Amino acid sequence: MSAIDLSTPSTRGGTYWLLADCWNIVRRGLTHYQRQPVNIAWQLGFPILSVLLYGYVFGSAMKVPGGGNYQDFLMPGMFAMTMAFGFINTATVVVYDSTKGVIDRFRSMPMASSAVVAGRGVTDLIVACAELAIMMLTALAMGWRPDGGLGFLGAFGLLLWLRFSLIWIGVWLGLIVPNPEAAGGLFAVAFPLTMISSIFVAPQLMPDWLGWVAVWNPISSTAAATRELFGTPVGGDTWVEQHALLMAGVWPVILTVIFLPLAVRRFKKLSR
Repeated sequence: MSAIDLSTPSTRGGTYWLLADCWNIVRRGLTHYQRQPVNIAWQLGFPILSVLLYGYVFGSAMKVPGGGNYQDFLMPGMFAMTMAFGFINTATVVVYDSTKGVIDRFRSMPMASSAVVAGRGVTDLIVACAELAIMMLTALAMGWRPDGGLGFLGAFGLLLWLRFSLIWIGVWLGLIVPNPEAAGGLFAVAFPLTMISSIFVAPQLMPDWLGWVAVWNPISSTAAATRELFGTPVGGDTWVEQHALLMAGVWPVILTVIFLPLAVRRFKKLSR
């Protein structure tokens, strides 16, 4: 991959330069991953360990409403959890660039402010595709067998759609928190967010008040929708559970509409 030369004057319009700026940010991010592949391995470490722990250690004691294999129930939830935890990595990378003066350099250059934010988003989506592929190969090695076809592609798309919406939360938080250490503390927020969901346990098996919170968790909708598309649906009594596919598409739209403008606005307000 070669960077786009921005030093030569051109009569091309603003859209071209927006895309060119965005591509250079993406290229920079992918180069970092290429030179430090351990970062992806680290991001995948916790989900893979969780799969092994819940699937093999606790799996025999877990119940699935209506019966069924717990492993088939667990795997789609683990994919959703991997996408959810990705916002921590986004925030960490953004706050690192911010505190090291990289973003100040970007702001001093004749480039679109939105290109920096969009470039971060595209980079994270590419990395998320690699993470999902590795996670699914791990699940297949453990004996997970989903239904194939368009349902598989639809589930993959919904998982990326969730990750896309959470990118902007990560960018916004990365521009707010003061240092990379504070960004690492976001795990304390992400962990209960994923635990109080339908990733590991169906909301029907939780206390009523906790089950209600889990049902309305956006991650639960994505997990339930992917289970349905993978051929292992787990029904529920609430409207949200019965329309999981719809809500898995709606929740990311809501999150993006809220946090994408906040991220761009916060970036523009940074001092030069």
